[in-house]
Amino acid sequence: MSTRKLAELPGPDVAARFGPDTIIVQPTGAVEHHGPHLPLVTDFLLADHIGGAAVERAADEGLDVWQLPTLAFTKSDEHSWAPGTVWLDADTMFDTVVQIGRAVALMGAGTLVFANGHGGNTALLQVALREIRRRTGLKTFLMPTLARVPGPDGEDADERGLGIHGGAAETSMILHLRPDLVDLARADRWVPDHIADFERIAFNGGPVSFGWLSNDFGTPGVVGDASRASAEYGKLLWDVSLDQAVASLHEIARFDPAVPR
Repeated sequence: MSTRKLAELPGPDVAARFGPDTIIVQPTGAVEHHGPHLPLVTDFLLADHIGGAAVERAADEGLDVWQLPTLAFTKSDEHSWAPGTVWLDADTMFDTVVQIGRAVALMGAGTLVFANGHGGNTALLQVALREIRRRTGLKTFLMPTLARVPGPDGEDADERGLGIHGGAAETSMILHLRPDLVDLARADRWVPDHIADFERIAFNGGPVSFGWLSNDFGTPGVVGDASRASAEYGKLLWDVSLDQAVASLHEIARFDPAVPR
C-alpha cells in the first residue's frame, strides 16, 4: 500500500507499522473570510496541499512520515464578524489538538508535527506543543506551510510588512493551486499604511505585538496587496514552500534535545 494518508490505513496496519521513528503530520488550516477575491477555504488549501505534498516527498526520500486529515475548523475568531467564517474558541481548539496528540502517542508514533496554514493558530499551537510533550512524551513541532519569498518586484515592494492576510502571497498561491477559486477582478491593494510607520508595534517580528480583528484596519478584512498577485509568483511560492517543508521534516527526524552521550 503506497498511501501516506494515515486515515486510509486499516487499523491493524497502524499498530504494525508505527514506532518511535514514525512522524505524524497534522495539517491545520481554516475556513474563514479572505476578502472578496479569495475562497473561505484558502488556508485549508495551503495546509492540505503543501503538508500532503511534503509528506509524500519526504516518504519517498526515506522518512517514516504519515499525514492526518487536515483540520478545517480552527481558531479564526479574528474573522468572526465576517459571514462564512467557521471557528473554534481557544479552549476547544486547544483541547482538540491535545487530544489528537494523545491519540498519536497511543498509536506508537514518536513525533507529532503541526503543518500550519493559518496564522491565527500559531500562538495556540506553540503552547500546545509543550502541553502534548508533557502529557505524552511525544516530540512535538510546529512548522509553517507557506514560505516567505520575495516577489518578482522585490521584497515587500508595496505591502510594507503588512501582507499577512489575503495579500500578494496567499492570492498568488491559490492562483497556482486553484485558479478557478480566485477573482482577480475583485482584488485590490488593502494595506493599512497608517500603521506601517510604527517602529516597535508590528505583526511579524516587532518587539510589541497587539490584539486585532481583521475589520480593525479600514479594509474589507484583508491586510495586504492582492493586486500584485500572479500565478507565476504562486508557482515560486509553491516550490520554495514545499522545499522548506521537506527540509524541515528531515531535520525534525534527526532532532534530539538531549545531550549526546
